[in-house]
Amino acid sequence: MRKITIAIDGYSSTGKSTIAKKLAKSLGYVYVDTGAMYRAVSYYALINDMFRNQELQKDQLIQALDKIRLEFKLNSNTGLPEIYLNGDLVEKQIRTLEVSHVVSEVAAVSEVRHKLVEQQQAMGKNKAIVMDGRDVGTVIFPDAELKLFMTASADVRAHRRYLELTERGDQVTYQAVLENVQKRDLIDTTRSDSPLMKADGAIEIDSTNLSLEETFQRCLKLSNETLQSLG
Repeated sequence: MRKITIAIDGYSSTGKSTIAKKLAKSLGYVYVDTGAMYRAVSYYALINDMFRNQELQKDQLIQALDKIRLEFKLNSNTGLPEIYLNGDLVEKQIRTLEVSHVVSEVAAVSEVRHKLVEQQQAMGKNKAIVMDGRDVGTVIFPDAELKLFMTASADVRAHRRYLELTERGDQVTYQAVLENVQKRDLIDTTRSDSPLMKADGAIEIDSTNLSLEETFQRCLKLSNETLQSLG
């Protein structure tokens, strides 16, 4: 059966990464979390004091880009890829609310986007890949055979993210998470370089009233239909 590229874009906390992982596992495809790459760069900026008075020092980050090495390595226990920053596993460190507060600002830097897009396109050159992010169907793989656009209400997304953070022990409030979701939406959709938007030909999946499993099954059905139509 022909191999395809599946591009999943959408708003934060819509379950993009979870759905993409499950799809890749079901299809035997490679999974790439572009959001993890931007989070890793954001984490690098945080630990290297590139925020002053809560403002990103863009020039400092741009000058350091050649020092940032990102890799995905497969976790033998979970069968899923995890991201490494300059040789160190940072999967847990990049998932904090502190990183969430700055990742959209970091991702809006054109030089950062150009560096990571090149890497992402190279990862998908042989197809058989499921990639999720903000500009996968519009910029990275505009010719992807299947494009999905994930959305849900801000309240529902904030609630899901709040539960995820508190269940792993993070001390956060729902209001802080909601404000972060709304802030990220604004930055993601209004940035000048590759703003978040629904790609031409993308199928919108609104998961506001869907469970994770229901959302996954809908996406899996679309994937199988696309594969069957191509032969």
